[in-house]
Formats: sequence, structure tokens, C-alpha cells
Amino acid sequence: MIEVVIVWTVLLIVLVAIEIATMGLTTIWFAAGALAATIAAACNAPLFVQIALFLIVSVLMLVFTRPVAMKYFNRDRTKTNVESLVGQKGIVTGEIDNLKGCGQVTLNGMEWSARSRTADRVIPEGSVVVVKEIHGVKLIVAVEEA
Repeated sequence: MIEVVIVWTVLLIVLVAIEIATMGLTTIWFAAGALAATIAAACNAPLFVQIALFLIVSVLMLVFTRPVAMKYFNRDRTKTNVESLVGQKGIVTGEIDNLKGCGQVTLNGMEWSARSRTADRVIPEGSVVVVKEIHGVKLIVAVEEA
């Protein structure tokens, strides 16, 4: 039975080492399951109980703590580069017409190619638009609602 405890302990160490190396909250949930299985093995629980504990604890940790952990760890994350443009307002400097494949928006002092989020909508020059998405080097925009 000591061999099973060693196997679970090695799995626990490997999972923790992977988590330390990646710091991506990828294996920590399974390390908790391996810890539960190691404790069960040390208490001479049957193998099916150890495996069940591993799976149940891992899934419960993943489902209930991951959203909280991701929110906590991502709260200081700042958007970079193009990502930061989504949600910003710009001025249409060249009529946006998806059918003609034309359109220009000035945003933060820079000219961008732009397309309307609504395929059949033409947005006239001078309109204020909000960036909804970015596809390649084109802004996908919608007219700002008043």
C-alpha cells in the first residue's frame, strides 16, 4: 500500500512543480485532488476511493474556486496595445460603407480603417463611433447611442 501513497505523492509534487513553473492556474486544482488521494491512500482507503476522491476534489476545486481565483489574479491586468482600443470612441473621417469596403476613423490621433458592425449600415463622416472589435488592422465600430 505504501507504493500507492508514493505514486500519489509523486503526482502531487509534479502537479505543484508544473504550477510553479507556469503560474497559470492550470494544475493547482488537480494537485488538490492528488493531495486528497494521497491522504486517502495513507489511511489505507481502497484504490477506487482514492481515484474517486482525486476526481471529485479536482472537479469541485476547478468549478468553485477557479472563477474566484481568475478574478483575483486578473484584476490588475491592464489591456495592452490594440486590446485597449475596444470601447473607445472615435470620429469617422471617411464614410464607412461595408458594401464598398471603405471607411476611416480617427482614434487617439491615429487613422484606422474601419467597418460597421452592422453589414448594411452606412456611417457618415463626422459621426462618433465606439470600437466594438478589432479584426486585423480594421476597427469594427458602431454608432454611439445617444
